[in-house]
Amino acid sequence: QRKNPFSSDDRLASKHAHTHRGDPTYGRPPEGSRTEQRGKDAHSHVGKEVEELCLIIRRTGEVGEDGHVSVTFGQLFETYVTISNKVVGILLRARKHGLVHFEGEMLWQGKDDDVVITLL
Repeated sequence: QRKNPFSSDDRLASKHAHTHRGDPTYGRPPEGSRTEQRGKDAHSHVGKEVEELCLIIRRTGEVGEDGHVSVTFGQLFETYVTISNKVVGILLRARKHGLVHFEGEMLWQGKDDDVVITLL
């Protein structure tokens, strides 16, 4: 629309066409936009799910000799799947934030039921 000579919308013509990689706003929604708010809401929701997952691991797991609480993926899956069907995605997010540890890139129901997940 910015390049459309038939467009009468002045708001579009006044905006910058592109941001560049060095720009701090590159790859981010405009400040104050509904898109930015949806992103913040989603981030908050996922954070709450990660906290809930850690609480479930603490509640269902066993304390090891090192003082960390551990649970097998199979046991966690059976407990957590009644709460959320996103258990693997939430586990990956928790590992990204350094809250849990487990071996492997991905966990699969059935195949990885004996993989130990440790709450850090």
